[in-house]
Amino acid sequence: MEPKAHHVIIGFFTLAAVTAALLFTLWLGKSSSDREWAYYQIDFDHPVSGLAKGNPVLYSGIQVGDVLELTLAPDNPAHVRVLVRVEQDIPVREDTKAGLVLANITGSMSIQFTGGTPQKANLQGDRSNPPLIHAEPSALNNLMNNGEAMLAQAELLLTNMNRLLATENVDNVSALIHNAREASESLLANREALIALMDQFNAAAVRAEEASIKVSGVSDRTRTVLNDRIVPVLNTMETAISTLQPSLERVDTITANNEHSLNAGLQGLSQLGPALRELKSTLRHLNSFTRRLEQDPAGTLWGGPTIKEFEQ
Repeated sequence: MEPKAHHVIIGFFTLAAVTAALLFTLWLGKSSSDREWAYYQIDFDHPVSGLAKGNPVLYSGIQVGDVLELTLAPDNPAHVRVLVRVEQDIPVREDTKAGLVLANITGSMSIQFTGGTPQKANLQGDRSNPPLIHAEPSALNNLMNNGEAMLAQAELLLTNMNRLLATENVDNVSALIHNAREASESLLANREALIALMDQFNAAAVRAEEASIKVSGVSDRTRTVLNDRIVPVLNTMETAISTLQPSLERVDTITANNEHSLNAGLQGLSQLGPALRELKSTLRHLNSFTRRLEQDPAGTLWGGPTIKEFEQ
């Protein structure tokens, strides 16, 4: 009887444990179903490796929901649509951002909401018509997606380093270092000559600076002379020319209008030459007569002989 009683007790406790587990599961399901949820659909334009159904949804690091399903976008299979549910009292606004974050070291991913200003309206929607939120790629996701390209670049870099460190290149680098050492030693041996050369360069620079100062002074004086003397003269000449221009135009007009009169006058001037010569001869004779009259008025008037006095 005793072994049979033990089996009954064990069976009773087993049945009670199973019943309690079922009741606890039903209570959890009822508690979960009694909670109010808001549903959102997040659009990813990049792979979502590590994200699966049931993964947590976070808001600023605190779990506020979970992932319900993952599907490909019907209009673009390169995009992934993720349906999530979030507690109804969590304010997901129009400017709230969504992205992937690493959940643990195994590579599991979670969805995290961030941002959202109080001035923006809340997104409203139910499971049959959830609002669409466009996800932003995270730095970690970019790193994971570009990891293969980075590894290829690293491999190429190592290959180039191996080529650079080949025996021939090492010998060439050693020769360059040896030549550089010899050149530095030669420069040190001729240090005094180099210092003297630098002093000459400095003296030449000083003289060039002095010459430039002198040239600048001459240029300033020349500019002053031009501004104070030449420019007023040029302005005066320009004014005189502008003043003479109307007179020249009037002379040109008068000449054009009296061309026939001028031609006749020029012909009269050509006949005036002989008359001027006759007048000149007459004036010469008159001068001679006047001098004789002054010297000997009587002889000149009466035509008789005159007695000349001689000084002793």
